[in-house]
Amino acid sequence: MNKVQRYFINQDADENQRFFITKKEDIHHITNVMRNVIGDNIILTFENQQVYKCEIMSMSNDSIEVKLSEKQNIDTELPVDITICSGLIKADKYEWLIQKATELGAHSFIAVGMDRSIVKLNNTKIEKKLERWQKIIKEAAEQSYRLTIPSIKYQSNLKNIYDTIDYYDYVLVAYEEQAKNGEISHFKQALQQFKPQDKVLVIFGPEGGLSEQEIALLSDVSSLIGLGPRILRAETAPLYVLSALSYEKELLG
Repeated sequence: MNKVQRYFINQDADENQRFFITKKEDIHHITNVMRNVIGDNIILTFENQQVYKCEIMSMSNDSIEVKLSEKQNIDTELPVDITICSGLIKADKYEWLIQKATELGAHSFIAVGMDRSIVKLNNTKIEKKLERWQKIIKEAAEQSYRLTIPSIKYQSNLKNIYDTIDYYDYVLVAYEEQAKNGEISHFKQALQQFKPQDKVLVIFGPEGGLSEQEIALLSDVSSLIGLGPRILRAETAPLYVLSALSYEKELLG
């Protein structure tokens, strides 16, 4: 018996109509990877975050027709919209980071060329990178039963982030020196203050950390936080933050 696989569709749910899956990669996955046939069920997550078990009615190379059969009452989104803003790090590590952070509930991602980023992206590479990253995020969102697919964008420097600061209710900067100095209260206090639907930006440096100039730029508009007594890798720190947020807001209630 096939596992019931999840897919996203860019339309709102309506029990009175049938829907067509037209994305090539989804058609390929349903037909060739899952080997589904007419009469099988799949799970569709709709744009309005409603989730339905759907029956496959017809299949072709260009589309798969489904009808909605049973609403699924689930809520898998973190109560806080958290954006992970990271300095560019090595490709395999960044891809691992966005995959795992999607599983843990990140709302969106911003990859930034920072002062100490070893990795550099030129304009010809950005579009292909973003396409690849979005594919990784989509697959992780399907696998982890997310109701939305997190977005990802690229900024060439931190000044561009500074210019959008007003969009967020809270801005936190994970700063290695805070951890070294044993600072533990700022992050804890912030977690307790977050309310449902708050927009939170958390900024992480690349492998070499944030530069003094970058910290100076952000210091008047953010809270510098330490993440426990251990020094975490650039790809691990965001997962610590998301896990702590989930524990505080979902498990503790």
